[in-house]
Amino acid sequence: MSRALRLGVLTPSSNTALEPLTTAIVGMLPGASVHFSRFKVTEIALDAGALGQFDDSNILAAAELLADAKVDAIGWSGTSSGWLGFDRDRQLVQRIRERTGIPATTAVLALNELLGLRKITRLGFVTPYTDDVQQRIVANYRALGVDAVAERHLGIRVNHDFAGVDPRKLRELMAQVALERPQAITTFCTNLRAAQLAPDIERAHGIPLLDTVSTTVWGMVRAAGGSPAAITGWGELFQWN
Repeated sequence: MSRALRLGVLTPSSNTALEPLTTAIVGMLPGASVHFSRFKVTEIALDAGALGQFDDSNILAAAELLADAKVDAIGWSGTSSGWLGFDRDRQLVQRIRERTGIPATTAVLALNELLGLRKITRLGFVTPYTDDVQQRIVANYRALGVDAVAERHLGIRVNHDFAGVDPRKLRELMAQVALERPQAITTFCTNLRAAQLAPDIERAHGIPLLDTVSTTVWGMVRAAGGSPAAITGWGELFQWN
C-alpha cells in the first residue's frame, strides 16, 4: 500500500473507552490513522428493545459514513455476537463488504480467529454483563468448542457505566480467573478500560490477554493487508499470525 493505513471503527454511541484505546494502539503503526462512526447503543440485555439496537440497518448506515473517508478496513468494535450468535457478525461483515466494497471484521470474529490460531479451547472471561447475557456468551463459546474454565462478570446493564469500572477491579477479576489456568483470558467488552493492562497481566500470570478492543485492531490491520506486528506494549496477540 503506497499510503499509510486508514482504519474505520464502528462504535456504540455510549462507549467512551474504545476510542482513546484504539487511537493509542493504532498510533503504534507509522502514519496510520483511525476514524470512528457511531450508532445508538445504550444498554446490554436480552429483551427486545436492547437486542434491536444491533439491527444491521443501523450499523450499515454508520459503515457507509466510514466509507466516505476511504478507509482500508472497517471494524465493528463491539461484542454483540457473543450473545446474539457468531453468524450475526459473519453476515454483518459480508453486508458491509457488499455495501461499501471495503473489507470488514469485528471484535468477536477476530477474537475467534486468534483462538483458532493458537488452538485455544480453555478461555477465561471477564465482562461487565448481567447473568443471562454472560450465560449466553459462555454457551455460544461452548458450542464453538471453547470452554469457559473461569469467568467473572459484574451484573451491569447500562453500557455507559462499563467504562466506569476501575481498571484495578478488572485486574483483580483477571487474577481470579487466572487461578484456573486458562490458555488465554478475554476482557469481553469494548467499553472496559482493559486493553492497556495486557503487558502487566501477561507478566504476572503468564497468560495472554485478548482484550476485544485490541482484537478489533488486530483484525482490521490484517483485513487491510497490513501486519499488526509493529504494535508493541499492548499484549502478545499482536505478534500472532
